[in-house]
Amino acid sequence: MNNDEILRRKNVERTSARFAITVQRSWLAALVSFIALVAGNASAYEQINQVHYKPAQKNRFLAPTAIVAAPDGERLYVACEATGEVLIFATVSKKVTSRILIGGSPSGLALSPDASRLYVSCGGQAGTVCIVDIATRKVTDRLPAGYQAQSPVLSPDGRTLYVCNRFNNDVSVIDLATKKEVRRIAVPREPFSAAVTADGRRLLVANHLHAGRADEAVVASSVSIIDLAAGKVLKEIFLPNGSTLLRDVRVSPDGRYAVVAHTLARFHLPTTQVERGWINSNAGSIIDLAELKLLNTVLFDSIDSGAATPWAVAWSSDGSQLLVTHAGTHELSVVNFPALLVKLAKLPTKLDPGRPVDYLASSQITDDVPNDLSFLVGVRQRIRLQGNGPRSLAVAGGLAWVVNYFSDTINSVSLIAAPARVESIPLGDTPQMTTARLGELYFNDATLCFQGWQACSSCHSHDARVDGLNWDNLNDGIGNPKNGKSLLLGHETPPSMWLAVRSNACVAVRAGIRNSLFTVQPPEVAEAMDDYLKSLKPMPSPHLIKGKLSVAARRGEKLFFDETVGCADCHNGPLLTDLKLHGVGTVGKFDKPVDRFDTPSLIEVWRTAPYLHDGRAVTIREVLTKFQHDDEHGVTSHLTPKQIDDLTEFVLSQ
Repeated sequence: MNNDEILRRKNVERTSARFAITVQRSWLAALVSFIALVAGNASAYEQINQVHYKPAQKNRFLAPTAIVAAPDGERLYVACEATGEVLIFATVSKKVTSRILIGGSPSGLALSPDASRLYVSCGGQAGTVCIVDIATRKVTDRLPAGYQAQSPVLSPDGRTLYVCNRFNNDVSVIDLATKKEVRRIAVPREPFSAAVTADGRRLLVANHLHAGRADEAVVASSVSIIDLAAGKVLKEIFLPNGSTLLRDVRVSPDGRYAVVAHTLARFHLPTTQVERGWINSNAGSIIDLAELKLLNTVLFDSIDSGAATPWAVAWSSDGSQLLVTHAGTHELSVVNFPALLVKLAKLPTKLDPGRPVDYLASSQITDDVPNDLSFLVGVRQRIRLQGNGPRSLAVAGGLAWVVNYFSDTINSVSLIAAPARVESIPLGDTPQMTTARLGELYFNDATLCFQGWQACSSCHSHDARVDGLNWDNLNDGIGNPKNGKSLLLGHETPPSMWLAVRSNACVAVRAGIRNSLFTVQPPEVAEAMDDYLKSLKPMPSPHLIKGKLSVAARRGEKLFFDETVGCADCHNGPLLTDLKLHGVGTVGKFDKPVDRFDTPSLIEVWRTAPYLHDGRAVTIREVLTKFQHDDEHGVTSHLTPKQIDDLTEFVLSQ
């Protein structure tokens, strides 16, 4: 074992030990706080395309996914993903007064400084930005953007629009005077949200997933800091080990800080328990914008109550309150941000031998804070909302306005009164919950979990794909972590799990409820989840050109089905899997020599990195070269680099 490996293992051991000690201290700190409170024929590709890429059906629900407030606070604009429209909501009468048909799937909103124009990003492979004239309530222009365009952000002067293109791994820069895209800026992986600094010099981009290997000691997503004048990433700010599923980032009104909401996974621990954040905790990371560094990361969970799926972030107008929605537990956190900064500033960076130890405090130094379940005690109000799936919020008129993705409602929450008053207003008719839609709700609902620590989406994201991490689940014993698999087509490709320890996805869903949510649920919960997962459809690959294979991919297709290469020996049929276990020379240090692994479907493989059962391969090209031993995983040693590129392009086009 080399020195680097020894150091990495020691770091993991120290992190695990610190987390366990901090958790123990948190119990005592929480108890003290409680007492204080009491006291006070086609080609193979075409065949796949015909079978699986089906148009979406018309929905009978709104699925509100974004909200923005007018400067006067009298109107709110609400984007509805399912119906392709923007609602105009009057805050005084508390009614929807108008609807603007957008088309497509609205994913984000930005309002011009003079409130005359609304910019609406729409997802899909050919993403767009619709410009709405507020006076006429009509779409005046549709500007092309990238794949799954979302989180539009205006420059402070209102002249430039920035749009996250999630599945192109880049950000569009659009000149609004010419209505042209002037450049694309690459970021690591799946830009999910963006925010611009007050001086307009920098753009912060929250990358949903990490872009590296999963079998390292430290695995974490980053926030990209883009220098807008240079048009390139200035710096990557990596969040604490296990940070994944970044969802929203917002800059404070004074421009000094930014906060990003994310999951903090304890992937280096076996999943033996869920309480006290042992598997997943739920966090907000604070970035110092003057020094461009991570200030610290705080947990929104309480000692005996998880705050799963932190999603949307907002600030009060004076910056005194930081607001974060919890889409899994259907709550809102309101944090006294100045008090939080004071609390953080009191902690030293390292222990001073001459300083008395406060045994009642969980955090003794700044590095303890990301493991401290009681750190927000006294500076945070935790509010139960009325509805399910709060994914976006806006602040207007001393109220927080939160839209609920699953219940089609909007909540108004008083930020002045204590305790906070919550009022729920329907945005339309009561949504008709199909079994699949109900299953999607259950999949994202952490109230099904013991103490609300996590939901199924905490490890598979909200769309049932991947979090990019290796997990030491108990399905096949302790000490052999496996990379999380996408659940797409899981019911059509038995068996389940890398070692096929579940005979099919129905069995796996029920085992997941028991062993990951740590509760017992009525049969209809698992049945609804089955229907939801079966309803998932693959998204077209960004490697396609107008829906077709590129020239390189067509060359790669011939190689893929060439008997001398042998890829199709195992990856065959419409789903590109033979549904069998194979040994392909990928047994690792945590595996048994006799282990054989499930042949994964290659459908939508372009978005499920890292690859192989232990996530050691960052790219498909590495699967075919760096981790291809003795031609056990197909015969590729005789291929030229150009042929490897072509074969890679075909695989990524699925």
